[in-house]
Amino acid sequence: MKPVIIISTYPDKKSILKIAKELVKNKTVACVNISKISSIYSWNKKIENTSEYLAIFKTLTKNKKFLKKRIQETHPYDVPEIAEIYISSINKPYLNWLTESTI
Repeated sequence: MKPVIIISTYPDKKSILKIAKELVKNKTVACVNISKISSIYSWNKKIENTSEYLAIFKTLTKNKKFLKKRIQETHPYDVPEIAEIYISSINKPYLNWLTESTI
């Protein structure tokens, strides 16, 4: 099994906690790291500077299609970021845990 990371940003902690708990509970992901960040971006012809929450979803490639679909379905943004990061190297004990923690 190959590991993959999917990242997304959320406007508040409540919106990411709900989906993160669901995905860990149903074993779609092994873990979701959540960090408060500042984002500067262009939206509707304005430069925005807002606080957001960065979510790092850790899973296996076999789950990524479903994971991306659930993020899209539950995301509060009109245009959510759903970016996939391939992992070329990972330590064996962590990979074993990741595999055992997902379906």
